[in-house]
Amino acid sequence: MGNDDAMQLGERLLSDYLSPLGYRTAVVGKTHNRKSREEITSLGIDSNSNFARFADSGGFEPYEWHEGLFPDEILPDDHGYTNYLKDLGYEEANPWDRRANSGIDEKGNLHSGWSLRSSRYPAAIPEAHSETAFSTRRAMDFINETSDQPWCLHLSYIKPHWPVIAPAPYHNMYGPEDIKPVVKGGGTVPAHPVVDAFRQQEYSKSYAREGLRNMVIPAYMGLIKQIDDHLGELFAFMRSKGLMESTLIVFTSDHGDYLGDHDLGEKDLFHDQSVKVPFILVDPGSEADSTRNTSRNDLVEAVDLVPTFVEYAGGKVCQERVEGRSLLPMLRSTLSPDKWREFAFSEIDYSERGPRELLNMPPYECRATMVANHEWKFIHYLGFTSQLYNLSEDPQELNDLGQSPKTEEVRKKMLDALLQWKCSLKTRVGINYNYLLGQGPKRDEEYGIIIGRW
Repeated sequence: MGNDDAMQLGERLLSDYLSPLGYRTAVVGKTHNRKSREEITSLGIDSNSNFARFADSGGFEPYEWHEGLFPDEILPDDHGYTNYLKDLGYEEANPWDRRANSGIDEKGNLHSGWSLRSSRYPAAIPEAHSETAFSTRRAMDFINETSDQPWCLHLSYIKPHWPVIAPAPYHNMYGPEDIKPVVKGGGTVPAHPVVDAFRQQEYSKSYAREGLRNMVIPAYMGLIKQIDDHLGELFAFMRSKGLMESTLIVFTSDHGDYLGDHDLGEKDLFHDQSVKVPFILVDPGSEADSTRNTSRNDLVEAVDLVPTFVEYAGGKVCQERVEGRSLLPMLRSTLSPDKWREFAFSEIDYSERGPRELLNMPPYECRATMVANHEWKFIHYLGFTSQLYNLSEDPQELNDLGQSPKTEEVRKKMLDALLQWKCSLKTRVGINYNYLLGQGPKRDEEYGIIIGRW
């Protein structure tokens, strides 16, 4: 889904599963997950109702919803962070753009954060006024207000994200010596057409400029360090309220960023820089003591979060709809759950991206799907040849074996896995799973329905 795509109206969201269990679910920060207001009102639902309002923010109560990208053309009239900055005395019409996401040099001159060259400057606001600090405080406000019922808070920090501007002292906390060497595109075969089209985009070409990574990545690292520090403040706050012993905590990200690796910028393709994200879970219960402070290598997907939350909250996982599996067994045993997944999958639709025009592709054919295990990563493109990487021998994914005669059997295995996955995605979402288990000739005969008997 693109940021502007509305999900199906009947899709159930995390809040739909947790609310019946007594939970208050809310978001502080960014989410692009929404349902169509037009479809909602066509059903006669009041556009001012909580259902309609929450549907704009992924089903969560929009406690402090902050999409995070507000140039002048789309700055809303009533935006919490912008109003906060104006209340502090920032007089610009758009202090989000002109202050929080602009840099300021030694002479007091402002430099727009939309230019990557501005990343070397500190933000034109103190750290305490930044988006990260604001989101942390609003998360604490929500927790303070929700003492009489269980809650689930989606604290969605906006940074690190372009505009890549960090407040002092985080803007220069790191230097070029802290940056890992760039992973060059290279490889033993010509670039894949889709990959090459992404390399032609301005954001990819910018990262190829001499010295740009040394200017941008330290600020990007500083923004990550700022989140680390604010999570420390949040956890100290929760500890003071006795909440660390009763709160399941998940830290993850929606995607990575190439930052010049593989001659790419942004996030859209399937190298580990993009699809392999941080994923940390803390189960406060004593049942998880045997795995505490450990890491494991099982293949996990974001779809596993909903069943994890539902099971932790004491609910039953909706077998008709939920594709993932609860991770609680992994938190409470060093053994892998029975029949755990052999492959992980990821999809993109690049119809809204610049490469579509370069490739002259119809929008509905701008699709690619990744299937990976611990040894191989296979990428299937509609209309183009596939890619294959041997992750054991080529962990930096430099040598595309997608057309090598030596890997024909591997490609067949990975394509079969992709087909099995696609064919197994749930479609009968409107009928109870346990009812389906009881269907068949035996149940028919109980009703006196006898089909095909001699």
